[in-house]
Amino acid sequence: MSNIVTVILRKFQQIKSAGQKGLALLIDPDNALPKELIKRIELAQRSSVDFIFLGGSLVDGNGVGEVIDLIRGYSSIPIVLFPGSPLQLNGKADAVLFLSLISGRNPEYLIGNHVVAAPYLKKMGIEVLPTGYMLVDGGKQTTASYISNSAPLPNDKPTIAKATALAGEMLGMQLIYLDAGSGAQDPVSQEIIKSVSEEITCPLIVGGGIVDEHKLSLAYTSGADVVVVGNAIEKEASLIYKLAEEKLKY
Repeated sequence: MSNIVTVILRKFQQIKSAGQKGLALLIDPDNALPKELIKRIELAQRSSVDFIFLGGSLVDGNGVGEVIDLIRGYSSIPIVLFPGSPLQLNGKADAVLFLSLISGRNPEYLIGNHVVAAPYLKKMGIEVLPTGYMLVDGGKQTTASYISNSAPLPNDKPTIAKATALAGEMLGMQLIYLDAGSGAQDPVSQEIIKSVSEEITCPLIVGGGIVDEHKLSLAYTSGADVVVVGNAIEKEASLIYKLAEEKLKY
């Protein structure tokens, strides 16, 4: 994919190299009622949100393009697909997290879906971000874990997590994503974030269970470069302001 300009990847890398912190808003198209979505997007645009991640484990892909069009009408924030399957790919986005579930052993999510998706992504011409995706136990089974038929990593085993992340980076992943899953009871532990952050050189994304400024701050101080927030924003859109203000402290 050397013919694709790596604008979005550079943005992730610049956040890390400058010692800054990034904030991503996760939008599930299945829960994207227009009026509520517009409110969230307008708040994100006025705040210092760096990325909009778009996707979910159960989305069939039919409404992804419409949601992207709606977002474009109210925001200039880069839109990055966070797909649960090849059906969710859409060329209207700026980039796609090309997720390989390196914490699991299901071949479909390690490479199988990628073989199906690759020709379509090449035709779309959007930026492809090779991402080592790691599910971490957030206290309850998540949709991502169920759909992928993959056991999450223990939240108290930083040695396993850092070895997995390092292997992903050595395989060529440009980003590592630690995710406790949407609606997680517990976020990824500070120990795991710190352990992985100290082991890898590529940008580290952390999501799942970030419901307030305190948990956001803990993720940042532990070593996360970009933190993803989704469910909490669906419940309280104004939380975007609070999280963005917290981000600016770093």
